[in-house]
Amino acid sequence: MKWERTVTCQRKMYMTRRKPALYLREDSRSSLFLGFLPRKCSIFNLFLTCLILGFLSMLWLQLSCTGGDVNKRAIQDEVSSQKSCPQIPRTVNEDPSWGPHRLALLIPFRERFEELMSFVPHMHQYLIQKKILHHIFIINQVDHFRFNRASLINVGFLESGNETDYIAMHDVDLLPLNLDLDYGFPDKGPFHVASPELHPLYHYKTYVGGILLLTKQHYEMCNGMSNRFWGWGREDDEFYRRIKGAELELFRPTGISTGYKTFRHIHDPAWRKRDQKRIAAQKQEQFKVDRAGGLHSVKYRVESRSEVTISGAPCTVLNVLLECDLGHTPWCVFN
Repeated sequence: MKWERTVTCQRKMYMTRRKPALYLREDSRSSLFLGFLPRKCSIFNLFLTCLILGFLSMLWLQLSCTGGDVNKRAIQDEVSSQKSCPQIPRTVNEDPSWGPHRLALLIPFRERFEELMSFVPHMHQYLIQKKILHHIFIINQVDHFRFNRASLINVGFLESGNETDYIAMHDVDLLPLNLDLDYGFPDKGPFHVASPELHPLYHYKTYVGGILLLTKQHYEMCNGMSNRFWGWGREDDEFYRRIKGAELELFRPTGISTGYKTFRHIHDPAWRKRDQKRIAAQKQEQFKVDRAGGLHSVKYRVESRSEVTISGAPCTVLNVLLECDLGHTPWCVFN
């Protein structure tokens, strides 16, 4: 009998067993979220609800990301459109009483945007502090040939117009820090601002690279720079011979006590490697003086000319396509 009662009780327990249920208590904080759920729901219903919520969340995330891309494109379009808008006049913060001369900073350039973003505002403010009337030209090489710094400087000289009467052949990665450096009109002869005693990297006696000032008359007396130097280096050494050939005296800074800390060199050679390859006859030709070519033999086309500002500093960007005579200088291309 005892055994029968036990079996009967177990059978009743089995008959009355129900599926587990989840009871939700509604309060003021959860009423908004749970308003669409019944007060009692099975685990299956809750799982299905979670799947639906998860799907809706993923859909919302996808739409948000797509909208972000649209906004990014809109911002890029806005930045591009600003290039065609009227820019700040080139003479902002300048005073005509500073003097009759105006400097053209010629910056040979290709794909050095980080340096350019630092260079233009730095140089503009530096020259304003020194009361130097100036115009910054970025000569941007956009063709498929190897970089040609000398040809770009020739182009910058020819395109700088009559409003400037002297030039600075200026590297984009070299920033002057000492206000005692002279950027004035070099009427006596070429003035090498980044002299071997001050340049942070180059110290040989005949070095005239980095920053060199010349009157336009003196640059024409040298017939500009040679157009034969494709790749990085050696064009300055050849130009030193042109200065001597024109019987011009070279001047350098005196009384500067800051030494190798006079400039800040912002080029990172590990990140931006320079094209120093010498191809075929280029190895021998790089040491010769180019007596035929120069300022008026450079072949180029200006693709576009834009007046822009970088952090409030005005400059002119010339997108330039250089030409190369493969029979004369086949090393203008790598193959």
